[in-house]
Amino acid sequence: MKVDTVIVGAGSAGLSALREVRRYTEDFLLVNDGHWGTTCAAVGCMPSKALIEAANAFHRRDTFGEFGIRGAEGLRADIPDILARVRRMRDGFVKGPEAVPDKLGDRAISGRARLLGPGRLDVNGKTVTARAIILAPGSSPVVPGPWRDFGDRILTTDTLFEQTDLPCRIAVIGMGAIGVEIAQALARLGLEVTGFDAVEALAGIDDAEVLAAFRPLFEAEVPLHLGAPAELEDAGTAIRVTGAQGSFEADAVLAAMGRRPNIEDLGLDTLGVTLDDDGQPEIDPSSLRIGDLPVFLAGDANGYRPLLHEAADEGHIAGRMAAPDAQSSGLCRRTSLSIVFSSPQVARVGPPLSELGDTEIATGSADFSGQPRARMAQTAAGILRIHAERETGRLLAAEMCVPGAEHLVHLLALAVEQSLTVADMLAMPFYHPVLEEGLRSALRDLAKTVAAAGGSDLSDCKAIGHDALD
Repeated sequence: MKVDTVIVGAGSAGLSALREVRRYTEDFLLVNDGHWGTTCAAVGCMPSKALIEAANAFHRRDTFGEFGIRGAEGLRADIPDILARVRRMRDGFVKGPEAVPDKLGDRAISGRARLLGPGRLDVNGKTVTARAIILAPGSSPVVPGPWRDFGDRILTTDTLFEQTDLPCRIAVIGMGAIGVEIAQALARLGLEVTGFDAVEALAGIDDAEVLAAFRPLFEAEVPLHLGAPAELEDAGTAIRVTGAQGSFEADAVLAAMGRRPNIEDLGLDTLGVTLDDDGQPEIDPSSLRIGDLPVFLAGDANGYRPLLHEAADEGHIAGRMAAPDAQSSGLCRRTSLSIVFSSPQVARVGPPLSELGDTEIATGSADFSGQPRARMAQTAAGILRIHAERETGRLLAAEMCVPGAEHLVHLLALAVEQSLTVADMLAMPFYHPVLEEGLRSALRDLAKTVAAAGGSDLSDCKAIGHDALD
């Protein structure tokens, strides 16, 4: 069988690539191994946020007394009902991707694809030749082999949302973004949760000052054992999990140690390019091209930036670059942006502080523990840190653990993408009272140590000096 373009994988990257491929041809195949609902919609960002919203809604009862609201002690979290709602919402999110094979007919194939060379694949035992191949096979949860002996007592994000109920005691191993989000959500729903990680890190935070602010806030809700690999031992009806400074007996373990690119047995070794120790070929992030071949590796499978918006961008890039008349050597990438939906939320824009290199930078910060709007909502906590070039004042990056970080970080992403300066940002109007005034406080702090180029006559407008007004 011969077609113009083959897309392997119907996740976020694959579907984004499909949209672009259809701009130049209808002679394509879309091959997908497994569920057609995408990782994000089926088991990732969407159902997890539905769970987090339920957890945060229930957790707010702890602040009712401060608002003068009584009777919170009568509330309870019905875990089966909460999980059922998560699945109902999830089922709605996946309807679109699940309908793709019906819409495409024989141009969509459920099955396994393996490269046989730069322009050939084996698809369900049949050889397919193609002018261009876009690989977007996604990723799978990491579960150490010996842990599989514990059967269904080991959960992953691929299985968590299929549970109709949850046991009372859960160990979460892996305190990256996913582990932190789910551990806190389960704890807020009343389960006994303990977190483990081999390193002294949380939520992917790079800035030591942000981590120092976030850890006690998170640890007040979820006990932590960080700094040593977790070891599992069968303790009869329980699993004893041992890590740094102690152990915890759990009814179930959530493995949240990241996801592994689905490149095993994909046939990358047949392309005649060098593979690293993880079996990955080198790719150009601006084209997703493998070497100089008409073969592209996009989405979670390349391990570059495993986030939905990045996967969608990479599918777009790969689809554009796969066109027979593609003129560009690549497309620009957006400013890096990440958000962890914990409380307070963790977010970063631009490169991590540790990667800013030799650039002469200045840093401004704002402590949100006294931020007026956050105090009104009983969410006042955390810190925001912004980095800029000292000489020009151009904003480079920021990291934070603050309420409303998902919104503040988008403002900063716009600023970094547009090469705005501190003075440019301070020329913006800031309404009162809003959380964004905390961003302004950090910018004012930063302005003390950078050049004041740009902005407007009001960029140098200082704080009034009263909490109720600033």
